[in-house]
Amino acid sequence: MLWHAIAPSRRYTKASHDVVRHPRLNSDAKVLLLYVQGLPEDEADKALSEHAKKFGITGRAYQKAKRELIENGFVHEWKRQGERGFWVTDQLFANVPLTAEQAHAVRNEKSGGGGAPSAPAGPVSRPGTRHRAVGRPEGRAVGGHEPVDEELGKNYSHPPSERTEEAEQAEEQEEFEAPEVVEGERVLLSLRHTNPQLHLGVREARGLAEAAGEWIRRGVSGADLRRALSSELPREGVRSAVGFLRHRLVQKLPAPVAAAPVPPVAPPPPPLRDFVVCEGEGDEHVFRPVGDETVCGPCAREASWAYWAARRAEMENEPDPLPWRERIAAIIGGEQGREPGPGVAAEA
Repeated sequence: MLWHAIAPSRRYTKASHDVVRHPRLNSDAKVLLLYVQGLPEDEADKALSEHAKKFGITGRAYQKAKRELIENGFVHEWKRQGERGFWVTDQLFANVPLTAEQAHAVRNEKSGGGGAPSAPAGPVSRPGTRHRAVGRPEGRAVGGHEPVDEELGKNYSHPPSERTEEAEQAEEQEEFEAPEVVEGERVLLSLRHTNPQLHLGVREARGLAEAAGEWIRRGVSGADLRRALSSELPREGVRSAVGFLRHRLVQKLPAPVAAAPVPPVAPPPPPLRDFVVCEGEGDEHVFRPVGDETVCGPCAREASWAYWAARRAEMENEPDPLPWRERIAAIIGGEQGREPGPGVAAEA
């Protein structure tokens, strides 16, 4: 790696290698530390967050950099209550790590031994002089007369408005509308966002909602219906959105979806049979049979294991079978020793 550097003669900040190469400080914390170290005295009263904003260090990045500086002893904070009751946060920034005792000592030295920096001079509001009320405390005076022409009871400051017949009919119509019709009306009203030429009013969309709902009933989704109505518009433009959409809803209506086959109904499970006594060996016990068995499952398995164990012992005691050559020789020898039948002539 090649290296070239020119030592600056002015406008520079001395930085310790312990800070630049600190393993537990990220780049934001190091830049913030070096920047605050080179500030003039007249900018020392600003908070650390204001200096960080100049570099774009905000949000979580600032909180992480500040936490690392506090954990490693470069920043110390104290909260105190001022003269007017407001809480103030004092910050101490150092270019070398300080312990809590060392930071307190530096703070006391900077504040003149008082333990806290002096508050800026300014007007302090004092509570004003209050005149005492004349007389003794008495109960609250309440009027004793009742209204003459007013009925006592509930007072409706906002009486309910009278409902018109049209509003009632509209509400009843919405209650009895199928969900497919409601979905179709929603798709028709949303076409204005896809193409301004397909802008429909509320009454116009309600008039076409039944035809759009038929598409939904036939298995078409809302997105597919919107794509079918808004794609491939005429080049000369749409003269009437209502007529154009009505024509497409009728002419491009998809075929009805075939009804799905009804799955066969599974037969009901057979009724449970009564308990019977097992005929196997051992203590007497009962079981619930499934068919015509007379032995329970564990006993049947034990009997099967015993049977095959006996068969295995028999097979182990049997002699080994003869090789094929000896068996063929035995067969040939038996044929030669057999006497010819009565109808067979002996060879000369």
